[in-house]
Amino acid sequence: MLFTAHEIRETVDMFLRHKLDVRAITLGVSLRDCASPSGSESRRRVRDKLLRVAGRLVETGRAIEEEFGVPIINKRVSVTPISLVAEASDDDDFAPWADTLDAVARELGIDFVGGFSALVEKGMTSGDERLIASIPRALERTERVCSSINLGTTKNGINMDAVRRMGAVIKETAEATRDRDGIGCAKLVVFCNAPGDNPFMAGAFHGPGEGEAALSVGVSGPGVIKAACEQYRGAPIDVLADGIKKTAFKITRMGQLVGQEAARRLGVPFGILDLSLAPTPAVGDSVARILEEMGLESAGAPGTTAALALLTDMVKKGGVMASTSVGGLSGAFIPVSEDEGMVAAVRAGSITLEKLEAMTCVCSVGLDMIAIPGEVSAETISGIIADEMAIGMVNNKTTAVRLIPVPGKVAGEWAEFGGLLGGTPIMPVNAFSCASFIGRGGRFPPPIHSFRN
Repeated sequence: MLFTAHEIRETVDMFLRHKLDVRAITLGVSLRDCASPSGSESRRRVRDKLLRVAGRLVETGRAIEEEFGVPIINKRVSVTPISLVAEASDDDDFAPWADTLDAVARELGIDFVGGFSALVEKGMTSGDERLIASIPRALERTERVCSSINLGTTKNGINMDAVRRMGAVIKETAEATRDRDGIGCAKLVVFCNAPGDNPFMAGAFHGPGEGEAALSVGVSGPGVIKAACEQYRGAPIDVLADGIKKTAFKITRMGQLVGQEAARRLGVPFGILDLSLAPTPAVGDSVARILEEMGLESAGAPGTTAALALLTDMVKKGGVMASTSVGGLSGAFIPVSEDEGMVAAVRAGSITLEKLEAMTCVCSVGLDMIAIPGEVSAETISGIIADEMAIGMVNNKTTAVRLIPVPGKVAGEWAEFGGLLGGTPIMPVNAFSCASFIGRGGRFPPPIHSFRN
């Protein structure tokens, strides 16, 4: 991959002025060979394997940062969904598995480890049930472990029993971390159509169809895209779209260079490059501000869904032009607490929960990092999850929900999570009940277009 002197100067400017970075390098590791009838023996194997395979991840990331001048914000590991590995063990409580992952992450200096997960779109095994029951305890007593549950797919429909259960689990997890504004829920996400190669937390896991190990990269550049949009003020939509696409192409080339070099040094295959515009609480690193630069007074105004659709599509088109390895989620994230522009829009009243749901029809993921009143019922949370799972199932796309019911706080108050997780005003939730609907349980049938054999 060759770069001209002009491209190099342009890329350096992106780093220095517009907050371009590699948001994460994530090493996916299979733990399938660690299963054992003895839980303690299996966890020992997990620890030994992660120390062996991921032992040089952090030092490799830092070396590339130094040599290439490219900021790599997080070094992460994702593992085989723990329910698949721990199911063979004699453990009833899977929280010790989270303890093992957390201890290894601390020892290696890894920021997060994802994969305290289960895939239950069609039904739940005993291992799935044990893992889900363990989530509140696991997330309360660990710092770096992230959990995800896949509740539906376009092919299989939605497991409504699991949707009902996860509403209660989210409430339990929030209560277990009451003293920290329910932060445990910031490390817990539920999916429809979860990809097994996603490098972004909290939803990263090493999918069952993946190989022994793979290094994937998440690149993020909201500030760069916003700067590109500034050059096209007043221009027709198609001209603006072309400018976004060309910028996404340049960002992708940089990410592929870093990812392939990291994989080479670690001696593992290069997995995918996820080109998702992932914001941070820092000013100048906001997806909401891109939408406003496109011509909206405030994110959430009429036209927001259309602007986000254009942005997401152009990012993906620019990415696939630059790399044959684009995967994961790739597009635009709209996490409320992690985006200072979104926080401002919530305060201004232009963003509501219902508007965010509409936006998820066209963005990368779904309802992300949204704080809601602690009094919201488990059934209402399950109803919000069901709505989002249906959007993903019907539209054959990945959707997710990461809600944080903040114990003891009401709409309009502030919830603080710190670091990249940020803080946000607590958003009101529709007060009408869906308890009877959620109480039905069962299985939501797949849509007619799922039958494509």
